[in-house]
Amino acid sequence: MVQAQGIMLKNNVRTIGQMIRLYTNKNSTLNGTDYPDGNNSSEYVVQPTTYLPENFTYSVNLACPERLPSMKGPIEVNMTEFPLEELEIKFKQLGIQYGGHWRPSDCQPRWKVAVLIPFRNRHEHLPILLLHLTPMLQRQRLQFAFYIIEQTGAQPFNRAMLFNVGFREAMKDLDWDCLVFHDVDHIPENDRNYYGCTNMPRHFAAKLDKYMYLLPYNEFFGGVSGLTVEQFYKINGFPNAFWGWGGEDDDLWNRVHFAGYNVTRPEGEIGKYKSIPHHHRGEVQFLGRYKLLRYSKERQHLDGLNNLNYTPEVSISSFYKNISVNLHPELAPIADY
Repeated sequence: MVQAQGIMLKNNVRTIGQMIRLYTNKNSTLNGTDYPDGNNSSEYVVQPTTYLPENFTYSVNLACPERLPSMKGPIEVNMTEFPLEELEIKFKQLGIQYGGHWRPSDCQPRWKVAVLIPFRNRHEHLPILLLHLTPMLQRQRLQFAFYIIEQTGAQPFNRAMLFNVGFREAMKDLDWDCLVFHDVDHIPENDRNYYGCTNMPRHFAAKLDKYMYLLPYNEFFGGVSGLTVEQFYKINGFPNAFWGWGGEDDDLWNRVHFAGYNVTRPEGEIGKYKSIPHHHRGEVQFLGRYKLLRYSKERQHLDGLNNLNYTPEVSISSFYKNISVNLHPELAPIADY
């Protein structure tokens, strides 16, 4: 019976999605995806993408290609918990620099990517993410580093403000080309989901297992997304006003479109992710998100990078830089709009 209910739900989601797309396509030809009608279902035939052959020879003087033979496709995901210390053993031969920095040695990295991970009370999830994501980014021959932005204090979790803090701190280290905003519980299932900056703004997590690998709605921008540094400055970063979970990724979608950008998504099965099961552990849902979303355009240039204040406590581990911040609303004052 549970299986039958799941099938009914899947069919209903697909039917509703088709109705929305039919209406949307009458009014627009830009859908922001790699699919012709805005759908993100594998039922549509996707043209095969050519990857370089196994005998490809790298050159230390040339830029690393974007479709490498090391990118095999589906990844075997193992969500078994283990202590972070075990990564020292697992990654001993991977050449990760202290603080989580890495760059390829057999070609020139095409992109420098800062991976920002908002964090609170998820110590059992972080090793699982790093276990899968680190070798994937190495196979993609990207220069990268991990930044864990940890919220302390008693205020509700503010994912968006943490991303703004992480951006400011990351830019102190290097002239990054782009940022990947990555939830700690989202594990990629395909290493051809390229985290380079080419197609940004990019929504990487287009197909999440907890949504039956269906896009919940076309404007969905949650889980894992990416923007270039230039784009992030132009949209004034994330909003700081979303205290509690929910709504900040929808506001980011609005900001991106108000700035004249279109969001892209991976094609076919490439954008599949598994979500580590968890509860929000006392984190409250932000009930004021709908009011804020109604005024996204008015707030965009008042609330974001330009009204952000914080005092970080920075520490460095073998695999990442940790930025701890005690956030509260007074740190991001906003004028009336």
